[in-house]
Amino acid sequence: MHKRKESSYRTPQRRVTNANIGNTSLGGRVLPTGYHQIKGKDTTMPEGPEIRQQADRLAKALVGRDVEEMFFAFDELQPYTDDLKGTQVTEVKSHGKALVTTFSNGLSIYSHNQLYGRWYVRKRDSYPKTNRQLRLAIHNQRYSALLYSASDIEVLDEEGISTHPFLQKLGPDLLDESTTEAQVLERYQSKTFRRRGLSGLLLNQHFLAGLGNYLRSEILFVCGVHPSLRPTDCNDEQLEALSHASLALTRQSYETKGITNDLERVAQLKEQGKTRRQYRHYVFGRANKPCYDCDTPIEKHTFSGRRLYLCPTCQPDPKVD
Repeated sequence: MHKRKESSYRTPQRRVTNANIGNTSLGGRVLPTGYHQIKGKDTTMPEGPEIRQQADRLAKALVGRDVEEMFFAFDELQPYTDDLKGTQVTEVKSHGKALVTTFSNGLSIYSHNQLYGRWYVRKRDSYPKTNRQLRLAIHNQRYSALLYSASDIEVLDEEGISTHPFLQKLGPDLLDESTTEAQVLERYQSKTFRRRGLSGLLLNQHFLAGLGNYLRSEILFVCGVHPSLRPTDCNDEQLEALSHASLALTRQSYETKGITNDLERVAQLKEQGKTRRQYRHYVFGRANKPCYDCDTPIEKHTFSGRRLYLCPTCQPDPKVD
């Protein structure tokens, strides 16, 4: 098969509740998949919840429909055009931040958006106005699924998918219904991860699949944990809170299309006329705004090479007396 790749702690507070995974409907007008693609809206890069929403939209448009045309931009993948034409898409599934689109002949397309890839679902042969380069297109009678700018695309058989190096190394997927809080706690307590800094660990897909930068800030805030700490520095209550928040916030974000803030507070802020950007998160993107819990201004820092937001009162630095 071919591929293309170019020491005093604050007691944690439970601000979130367990959330079940629901279904996302395509609904109404067909739009680009992923909220980051829509002009004038949030521009945060997609994380596990957004990739799962992309999978939902693609599945709604593709599954059970005959593939009438295929397009691959990369020469080495073009021989698969005829193999996939005339088949049906049987499943579109997210694996952390990767997507696997499975066809009725046993072949699958593995794709990873990385930093620049973007999927669009459009009416058949309706293309968006963009300067990006089209890398992959799947056309059925009604819809066109278009992948732009991605460089990590592979066509694989069942064995290729089961042995794929990225998929094999993924940690438990937080959006998989079978993943439990106990399993997530085991990851925090494991010898492999417990001595690694939380600021980097919460970006590591080998640790937990589906986490990303905005979820990192939100999880740490909800648990009252400073990003400089490691799991081994945390007490049992903090570790349990981290495990709970990792699952609950990721699933809430999926169900609400990116909202991690307390949903009762969100309702109140909406009534006050606040915008989505203002009510979406506890701390992420809210530098210099008052903390919802204590009114301390939220701070923006850089940890593990990425921007991170925290409340210095709710998440005290253990190195500062």
